[in-house]
Amino acid sequence: MRRLVSALTDFFRRGDLLLLFLCVVTSAFGMVVIASATRYSGSNRYLIVQAAAIVLGVILYIAISLLDVELLAEHRQLLLVFNALFMAMLLIWGVEDNTGNRAWLKLPLMPVNIQPSEICKITFVIILAKTMSVHRARLSSVRSVVSIALITAFMAGLVVVMAKDAGSAVVFAFIFLVMAYVGGVRGWWFVGGFAAIAAVFPVFWNNFVASYQKDRIMMFFDPTIDPTGEGIRWDTNRSIAMLSGGGVSGQGLFHGTMTGNHSIAAQHTDFIFSAIGEELGILGCLFTLLLLTAIIARCIYVGVKTPNYMNRLICIGIASTMVFQVLINVGMCIGVFPVIGLTLPFISYGGSSVVTTFLAMGLISGIHMRPDPESASPYIQPRY
Repeated sequence: MRRLVSALTDFFRRGDLLLLFLCVVTSAFGMVVIASATRYSGSNRYLIVQAAAIVLGVILYIAISLLDVELLAEHRQLLLVFNALFMAMLLIWGVEDNTGNRAWLKLPLMPVNIQPSEICKITFVIILAKTMSVHRARLSSVRSVVSIALITAFMAGLVVVMAKDAGSAVVFAFIFLVMAYVGGVRGWWFVGGFAAIAAVFPVFWNNFVASYQKDRIMMFFDPTIDPTGEGIRWDTNRSIAMLSGGGVSGQGLFHGTMTGNHSIAAQHTDFIFSAIGEELGILGCLFTLLLLTAIIARCIYVGVKTPNYMNRLICIGIASTMVFQVLINVGMCIGVFPVIGLTLPFISYGGSSVVTTFLAMGLISGIHMRPDPESASPYIQPRY
């Protein structure tokens, strides 16, 4: 008990309480919006699950803050094996949705489903950061770039093969690009990489992209795809209508017409930003983005301030995950990006998402607690 009290005292003395405050406030706001978006069901189940996830998330935030991330990073090979085994569990206990995605685990005796890719994003950031740290002196060498590229391809491939979730696979690629750039990989590697992607894209498009996924992308360019708006365009059209109906100040919390009628099946998850727009208007949307921007800015600030190269990359990697999910989720709701099933961090309903996001923020807090004494360049991107 004495050690526990000492650890908690250490956390409240040195942990990132500002980041924790921002995360809790954003999650509480999400709870209110979820309550409104699920009022059609007449059940409090969504709120109970979300509240339990937030409480567990805060506990994990504190616990991970007290753990030195270097202890995890030193065993990056085991983390990679863990990711592979965890994703492979989807072959046995995976649950498919109506699109064929198998992204959720329904384990025996577990009251809720788990999304393995959410947890693997965090371990992936740690693995990539440690690998780049080991290769820091020759990061732009062929061996180094191939190493981190293969790790990324392995993780994205696992998500596509095991979970059939192309949306989550794209997140891994985005994290890789941001961390490689910030880490100091030379620009000509990015030019060559994009050229290689362009060369193999037709093969990937024709052989690995499902027809409904193609339609979700091509509908922005081809008006003959679902011209009546009752198929692939339905959710996007409903989402835009909800946002338009809110105006500047919205129809009022718990008073949104389309939200109350359950106009979109995923209005408490993927399209919760649209529910916010209808009930709280543009002002509510801006408030939501302000909260999320504050969290992202805090992650980047901690990363900039730490002199440790690996820890800096972890902060940037986690921040880039948040940035990508926010951009894609909001883009889906306003109709500029295809629907790929990414939630809005801390706001959307989802126990796995909330818990793992708090866990990721705990890593940031742990880095904030342990300023590295080594002298290092104050720049985010090291000099060549």
